[in-house]
This record gives sequence, C-alpha cells and structure tokens, in this order.
Amino acid sequence: MDKKFTHLIIQKPAPFVANVQLNRPDQRNALNYTLWHEIGEAFNLLSTDPDIRVIILTGNGKSFCAGLDLKESQDLLSIASNDTEDAARRGRKLLEKIKTMQKAFTLIEECPKPVIAAVHGHCVGGGIDVITACDIRYASTDAVFSVKEVDIGLAADTGTLNRLPKIGLSDSWVRELSYTGRLFGAKEALEHGLVSKVFDNQEVLLKSSLELASIMAQKSPVALQGTKVLLNYSRDHSIDESLKFTAAWNMSQLLTDDIGKAAMATISKQGPPKFSKL
Repeated sequence: MDKKFTHLIIQKPAPFVANVQLNRPDQRNALNYTLWHEIGEAFNLLSTDPDIRVIILTGNGKSFCAGLDLKESQDLLSIASNDTEDAARRGRKLLEKIKTMQKAFTLIEECPKPVIAAVHGHCVGGGIDVITACDIRYASTDAVFSVKEVDIGLAADTGTLNRLPKIGLSDSWVRELSYTGRLFGAKEALEHGLVSKVFDNQEVLLKSSLELASIMAQKSPVALQGTKVLLNYSRDHSIDESLKFTAAWNMSQLLTDDIGKAAMATISKQGPPKFSKL
C-alpha cells in the first residue's frame, strides 16, 4: 500500500502481515482528528489489499494510546459552545462529528482481516475504543487501562460502552470501570478477559503477536475472512439467524479451491499450502 499518512506507519513484517503503528510518540499516541481519520482510512484500504491477510495494531513510543488529545480536539467543544447557532443546529453538527469518529473505529471491526491489538503502556479512553474493535488483544505487563471518559465529563461515545459488553466480560466489572474511570493493569485485564495473553515486556509482546499473525496468514484467506465475518454476525444475532446467514455465506464460499489444497497438504504432511490471493 503506497498511501502515506501523517500519524500512522504501516509496515509488512512478514508475508501477508501488516503492522499498523500509531505514530505520535511524543503525545503517547493521543488521538487528534487527523489520527482518528487516518485509522479509519488505513483499515478501509487494508480491507481490500490482496497482499494482507492479518493486521497487527501497535503504538510507537511509551504508550499504545493515551486517548483523546484534548489540546487538538477543541473543534468538538467549539461546536457545543458556539452561541451564534441554536441548540438544534449545534446538536446536528455534533451528531455528524460523533458518527464520523465512530465509523473510523468501526472500520477496524468491519475489516475482514483479523486484527491483533498489541498493547503496551497506557491504553485509556479512545485507546479502549480502538482495542475493543479488534479481534484479539495481547498486552505487556506494563499495560495500564482506563475507561477514562467519565473523568472528563463524557459518556464514552465511539465504541467502548457498545463493545465491552459484547466481548464476554463481567457486566458488573464493565460497569465499575465505566462509572469510575479507574486505572487497571494487564493482570486484571487478563483475569476478566479483556486481553487473552500478557507478556513480560514489549519486545516479547511484539514477537508473539507477529508469530500469531504469521500462523494465521498461512491459512486460506477465504476461510480466515469468512470466519471473522461469521463470528461478528453471530455475536449480534440469534443462533437461528446466524445459522441461516452461515448457510447463505458458505453457499458460494465452499466452492473454493482452497479446500482441496488444504486437504492435500494435510494428507501429504508437506506443510501449509500456498493459497491464492483474495
């Protein structure tokens, strides 16, 4: 992908694997509007890139993401405080701004390629919004989390309150975090299932994330992407509805040559087959 970004770096550390790096290290990758927009744009582009099958999302510098950059996000406050327009017009402008910001993170979730969030340092506020839109969450022992918005007079509005209850966490724990904004560490995040593994340091975290991504990238892209689509659909629908959707989906996807290639590789025990790009 040739697209150049202001606050993102995208590298390809292994075949079919992309590493999307939040790159405002001096600001602990705090989210200004440019970075917010670029996250959505990057995942929108990667979703159709045939050379990418798995994505690792990381943050450069001391932290994964320090949340909303209050210094560079005054446009939201300026809309709310603009007394030259009536409340209805200000409200509509805020609605469109919020929906645009929500969509940037929803594009992570809608990207058909699995996304691994590798979290180190602080992951607060908007950082939680980001990782809850990812498929897999790993962390290093120094990771510190917070659903911070309540401390700045907001109800989190770009994904955290909508996705945390959907990823199998204790409702009581989610509410405690959301009502208090308190900090919690990687151990507690692991105990409650926000992350699935914790590593001794950032170096091991990144190495392990790449190893996982490389294993996934060897799988059939038809199967891998279909699995994500079906898991996301099933999460939000009844079993009966999701079974019907699965049947409709696989009605065409079972016609892939990848099934034969995978079967022959299993029988011959010659290692993973080379699947065509999707």
